[in-house]
Amino acid sequence: MSDGAMGRRGVPVRLDKVSFSYGEVQLAFDVQFAAAEITAIMGPSGSGKSTLLNLVAGFETPGSGHVLIGGADVSAAPPAARPVSMVFQENNLFAHLCVEQNVGLGRSPSLRLTEADRADIAGALARTGLAGKEKRLPRELSGGERQRVALARVLVRDRPVLLLDEPFASLGPALRDDMLDLVAAVHAERGMTVLFVTHQPEDARRIGRNVVFLDNGTVAASGTADDFFAGAGPEAFRRYIGAGAGNAVSRDIARKRT
Repeated sequence: MSDGAMGRRGVPVRLDKVSFSYGEVQLAFDVQFAAAEITAIMGPSGSGKSTLLNLVAGFETPGSGHVLIGGADVSAAPPAARPVSMVFQENNLFAHLCVEQNVGLGRSPSLRLTEADRADIAGALARTGLAGKEKRLPRELSGGERQRVALARVLVRDRPVLLLDEPFASLGPALRDDMLDLVAAVHAERGMTVLFVTHQPEDARRIGRNVVFLDNGTVAASGTADDFFAGAGPEAFRRYIGAGAGNAVSRDIARKRT
Protein backbone atom coordinates (compact mmCIF):
# COMPACT_ATOMS: atom_id res chain seq x y z
CA MET A 1 0.00 0.00 0.00
CA SER A 2 1.15 3.52 -0.65
CA ASP A 3 2.00 5.79 2.28
CA GLY A 4 -1.25 7.71 1.80
CA ALA A 5 -3.33 4.55 2.17
CA MET A 6 -1.77 3.31 5.38
CA GLY A 7 -2.29 3.76 9.05
CA ARG A 8 -5.87 4.92 9.44
CA ARG A 9 -7.02 3.70 12.83
CA GLY A 10 -10.45 2.67 13.98
CA VAL A 11 -12.92 5.04 15.61
CA PRO A 12 -15.73 4.43 18.11
CA VAL A 13 -19.23 3.68 16.83
CA ARG A 14 -22.28 4.55 18.91
CA LEU A 15 -25.98 3.96 18.44
CA ASP A 16 -27.50 6.51 20.81
CA LYS A 17 -31.06 5.54 21.73
CA VAL A 18 -31.72 4.47 18.15
CA SER A 19 -35.15 3.11 17.27
CA PHE A 20 -36.18 1.46 14.04
CA SER A 21 -39.26 -0.41 12.90
CA TYR A 22 -40.36 -2.41 9.91
CA GLY A 23 -43.91 -3.63 9.89
CA GLU A 24 -44.84 -4.51 13.46
CA VAL A 25 -41.25 -5.28 14.46
CA GLN A 26 -39.78 -2.68 16.82
CA LEU A 27 -36.02 -2.46 17.40
CA ALA A 28 -34.18 -0.30 19.92
CA PHE A 29 -30.39 -0.06 20.13
CA ASP A 30 -28.34 1.87 22.69
CA VAL A 31 -24.76 0.63 22.47
CA GLN A 32 -21.17 1.72 21.95
CA PHE A 33 -18.54 -0.23 20.02
CA ALA A 34 -14.95 0.29 21.09
CA ALA A 35 -12.52 1.88 18.66
CA ALA A 36 -9.99 -0.37 16.92
CA GLU A 37 -11.42 -3.59 18.36
CA ILE A 38 -13.32 -6.54 16.88
CA THR A 39 -16.82 -6.94 18.34
CA ALA A 40 -18.92 -10.00 17.53
CA ILE A 41 -22.65 -9.28 17.24
CA MET A 42 -24.69 -12.36 18.08
CA GLY A 43 -28.31 -13.25 18.68
CA PRO A 44 -31.21 -15.35 17.41
CA SER A 45 -32.55 -14.92 13.90
CA GLY A 46 -34.75 -11.84 13.75
CA SER A 47 -33.09 -10.14 16.71
CA GLY A 48 -31.86 -7.25 14.56
CA LYS A 49 -28.20 -8.05 13.85
CA SER A 50 -28.18 -7.15 10.15
CA THR A 51 -30.44 -4.16 10.79
CA LEU A 52 -27.96 -2.81 13.32
CA LEU A 53 -25.17 -3.00 10.74
CA ASN A 54 -27.42 -1.39 8.11
CA LEU A 55 -28.10 1.51 10.48
CA VAL A 56 -24.37 2.05 10.94
CA ALA A 57 -23.73 1.77 7.19
CA GLY A 58 -26.59 4.10 6.27
CA PHE A 59 -28.74 1.57 4.39
CA GLU A 60 -31.44 2.15 7.02
CA THR A 61 -32.42 5.41 8.74
CA PRO A 62 -33.31 5.55 12.45
CA GLY A 63 -36.84 6.46 13.42
CA SER A 64 -35.30 8.29 16.37
CA GLY A 65 -31.91 8.58 18.06
CA HIS A 66 -28.50 9.11 16.53
CA VAL A 67 -25.75 7.10 14.83
CA LEU A 68 -22.31 8.45 15.68
CA ILE A 69 -19.06 7.37 14.06
CA GLY A 70 -15.90 8.85 15.49
CA GLY A 71 -18.07 11.25 17.48
CA ALA A 72 -19.73 12.69 14.35
CA ASP A 73 -23.48 12.34 13.91
CA VAL A 74 -23.97 10.54 10.57
CA SER A 75 -27.65 9.71 11.07
CA ALA A 76 -28.69 11.60 7.94
CA ALA A 77 -25.55 10.92 5.87
CA PRO A 78 -25.82 8.63 2.83
CA PRO A 79 -23.79 5.39 2.85
CA ALA A 80 -21.11 6.77 0.50
CA ALA A 81 -20.40 9.65 2.89
CA ARG A 82 -19.79 7.40 5.91
CA PRO A 83 -16.29 6.18 6.88
CA VAL A 84 -17.45 2.57 6.62
CA SER A 85 -16.84 -0.51 4.47
CA MET A 86 -19.15 -3.53 4.51
CA VAL A 87 -18.80 -7.14 3.42
CA PHE A 88 -22.03 -9.11 3.03
CA GLN A 89 -22.75 -12.84 2.96
CA GLU A 90 -23.25 -12.32 -0.76
CA ASN A 91 -20.00 -10.71 -1.83
CA ASN A 92 -21.56 -8.09 -4.15
CA LEU A 93 -19.13 -8.60 -7.01
CA PHE A 94 -19.99 -7.50 -10.53
CA ALA A 95 -20.11 -10.61 -12.72
CA HIS A 96 -18.86 -8.82 -15.85
CA LEU A 97 -15.82 -7.26 -14.14
CA CYS A 98 -12.57 -9.09 -13.46
CA VAL A 99 -11.03 -9.40 -10.01
CA GLU A 100 -8.79 -6.38 -10.46
CA GLN A 101 -11.73 -4.20 -11.60
CA ASN A 102 -14.00 -5.38 -8.77
CA VAL A 103 -11.32 -4.39 -6.27
CA GLY A 104 -10.67 -1.13 -8.10
CA LEU A 105 -14.27 -0.06 -7.49
CA GLY A 106 -13.27 0.40 -3.88
CA ARG A 107 -10.96 3.20 -4.95
CA SER A 108 -12.93 4.70 -7.86
CA PRO A 109 -16.53 3.86 -8.85
CA SER A 110 -15.70 4.98 -12.41
CA LEU A 111 -12.50 2.85 -12.43
CA ARG A 112 -10.43 5.91 -13.33
CA LEU A 113 -7.35 4.69 -11.53
CA THR A 114 -3.97 6.32 -11.02
CA GLU A 115 -0.71 4.40 -10.92
CA ALA A 116 -0.78 4.73 -7.13
CA ASP A 117 -4.30 3.25 -7.13
CA ARG A 118 -3.13 0.32 -9.25
CA ALA A 119 -0.21 -0.27 -6.92
CA ASP A 120 -2.56 -0.32 -3.93
CA ILE A 121 -4.89 -2.74 -5.73
CA ALA A 122 -1.99 -5.06 -6.51
CA GLY A 123 -0.91 -4.88 -2.88
CA ALA A 124 -4.41 -5.72 -1.65
CA LEU A 125 -4.65 -8.68 -4.02
CA ALA A 126 -1.30 -9.98 -2.83
CA ARG A 127 -2.31 -9.48 0.81
CA THR A 128 -5.48 -11.54 0.31
CA GLY A 129 -3.79 -14.34 -1.64
CA LEU A 130 -5.18 -13.36 -5.04
CA ALA A 131 -2.00 -12.43 -6.90
CA GLY A 132 -2.09 -14.00 -10.35
CA LYS A 133 -5.89 -14.02 -10.49
CA GLU A 134 -6.34 -10.35 -11.40
CA LYS A 135 -8.04 -11.02 -14.75
CA ARG A 136 -10.42 -13.77 -13.66
CA LEU A 137 -14.15 -13.22 -13.56
CA PRO A 138 -16.12 -13.97 -10.36
CA ARG A 139 -17.63 -17.11 -11.92
CA GLU A 140 -14.11 -18.50 -12.31
CA LEU A 141 -13.43 -18.21 -8.57
CA SER A 142 -14.34 -20.37 -5.59
CA GLY A 143 -16.63 -19.02 -2.88
CA GLY A 144 -13.67 -18.33 -0.63
CA GLU A 145 -11.83 -16.51 -3.40
CA ARG A 146 -14.84 -14.31 -4.08
CA GLN A 147 -14.93 -13.30 -0.43
CA ARG A 148 -11.21 -12.54 -0.64
CA VAL A 149 -11.98 -10.16 -3.52
CA ALA A 150 -14.57 -8.42 -1.34
CA LEU A 151 -12.00 -8.14 1.46
CA ALA A 152 -9.36 -6.80 -0.93
CA ARG A 153 -11.83 -4.10 -1.97
CA VAL A 154 -12.18 -3.18 1.70
CA LEU A 155 -8.41 -2.78 1.93
CA VAL A 156 -8.22 -0.28 -0.93
CA ARG A 157 -11.19 1.67 0.48
CA ASP A 158 -9.19 2.04 3.72
CA ARG A 159 -12.07 3.10 5.97
CA PRO A 160 -11.74 3.12 9.78
CA VAL A 161 -14.89 0.99 10.31
CA LEU A 162 -15.46 -2.47 8.81
CA LEU A 163 -18.86 -4.19 8.97
CA LEU A 164 -19.04 -7.94 8.32
CA ASP A 165 -22.52 -9.45 7.91
CA GLU A 166 -21.89 -13.20 8.12
CA PRO A 167 -19.60 -13.05 5.08
CA PHE A 168 -18.14 -16.53 5.62
CA ALA A 169 -21.29 -18.40 6.65
CA SER A 170 -21.46 -20.41 3.42
CA LEU A 171 -17.83 -21.57 3.62
CA GLY A 172 -16.63 -24.85 5.08
CA PRO A 173 -15.03 -24.85 8.55
CA ALA A 174 -11.38 -24.90 7.43
CA LEU A 175 -11.87 -22.17 4.82
CA ARG A 176 -13.92 -20.12 7.26
CA ASP A 177 -11.08 -20.33 9.77
CA ASP A 178 -8.63 -19.16 7.08
CA MET A 179 -10.80 -16.13 6.30
CA LEU A 180 -11.26 -15.28 9.98
CA ASP A 181 -7.50 -15.45 10.47
CA LEU A 182 -7.05 -13.14 7.46
CA VAL A 183 -9.51 -10.63 8.97
CA ALA A 184 -7.64 -10.81 12.28
CA ALA A 185 -4.30 -10.27 10.53
CA VAL A 186 -5.61 -7.29 8.55
CA HIS A 187 -7.10 -5.88 11.75
CA ALA A 188 -3.73 -6.23 13.48
CA GLU A 189 -2.13 -4.22 10.66
CA ARG A 190 -4.81 -1.57 10.19
CA GLY A 191 -6.45 -1.30 13.61
CA MET A 192 -9.90 -0.65 12.18
CA THR A 193 -13.08 -0.96 14.23
CA VAL A 194 -14.75 -4.24 13.20
CA LEU A 195 -18.41 -5.14 13.81
CA PHE A 196 -18.88 -8.79 12.94
CA VAL A 197 -22.28 -10.50 12.77
CA THR A 198 -22.07 -14.25 13.25
CA HIS A 199 -24.18 -17.20 14.38
CA GLN A 200 -21.07 -19.26 15.09
CA PRO A 201 -19.77 -19.11 18.70
CA GLU A 202 -16.39 -20.47 17.61
CA ASP A 203 -16.03 -17.62 15.09
CA ALA A 204 -16.80 -15.00 17.72
CA ARG A 205 -14.38 -16.60 20.16
CA ARG A 206 -11.67 -16.96 17.53
CA ILE A 207 -11.29 -13.29 16.61
CA GLY A 208 -13.68 -11.24 18.76
CA ARG A 209 -12.46 -9.22 21.72
CA ASN A 210 -15.99 -8.15 22.65
CA VAL A 211 -19.51 -9.52 22.24
CA VAL A 212 -22.79 -7.64 21.86
CA PHE A 213 -25.76 -9.98 22.27
CA LEU A 214 -29.12 -9.00 20.77
CA ASP A 215 -32.43 -10.50 21.84
CA ASN A 216 -35.96 -9.42 20.92
CA GLY A 217 -34.74 -6.41 18.97
CA THR A 218 -32.59 -4.84 21.66
CA VAL A 219 -29.13 -5.13 23.21
CA ALA A 220 -29.52 -7.74 25.94
CA ALA A 221 -25.88 -7.69 27.07
CA SER A 222 -22.39 -6.64 26.08
CA GLY A 223 -18.94 -7.44 27.41
CA THR A 224 -15.69 -9.20 26.63
CA ALA A 225 -15.71 -12.43 24.68
CA ASP A 226 -13.68 -14.07 27.45
CA ASP A 227 -16.40 -13.29 29.99
CA PHE A 228 -19.25 -14.33 27.70
CA PHE A 229 -17.71 -17.70 26.90
CA ALA A 230 -16.61 -18.30 30.49
CA GLY A 231 -20.27 -18.24 31.51
CA ALA A 232 -20.67 -14.57 32.50
CA GLY A 233 -23.04 -13.79 29.63
CA PRO A 234 -26.80 -13.57 30.18
CA GLU A 235 -28.95 -16.67 30.51
CA ALA A 236 -30.42 -15.94 27.07
CA PHE A 237 -26.90 -16.11 25.59
CA ARG A 238 -26.15 -19.41 27.30
CA ARG A 239 -29.39 -20.85 25.95
CA TYR A 240 -28.55 -19.48 22.50
CA ILE A 241 -25.15 -21.18 22.24
CA GLY A 242 -26.24 -24.32 24.12
CA ALA A 243 -25.35 -25.61 27.55
CA GLY A 244 -21.62 -26.08 27.94
CA ALA A 245 -20.86 -24.78 24.46
CA GLY A 246 -19.04 -21.71 25.70
CA ASN A 247 -16.44 -23.71 27.62
CA ALA A 248 -16.09 -26.18 24.75
CA VAL A 249 -15.47 -23.33 22.32
CA SER A 250 -12.93 -21.76 24.65
CA ARG A 251 -11.03 -25.05 24.97
CA ASP A 252 -11.08 -25.55 21.20
CA ILE A 253 -9.74 -22.05 20.52
CA ALA A 254 -7.07 -22.45 23.20
CA ARG A 255 -5.85 -25.65 21.50
CA LYS A 256 -5.68 -23.90 18.11
CA ARG A 257 -3.72 -21.00 19.58
CA THR A 258 -1.14 -23.37 21.12
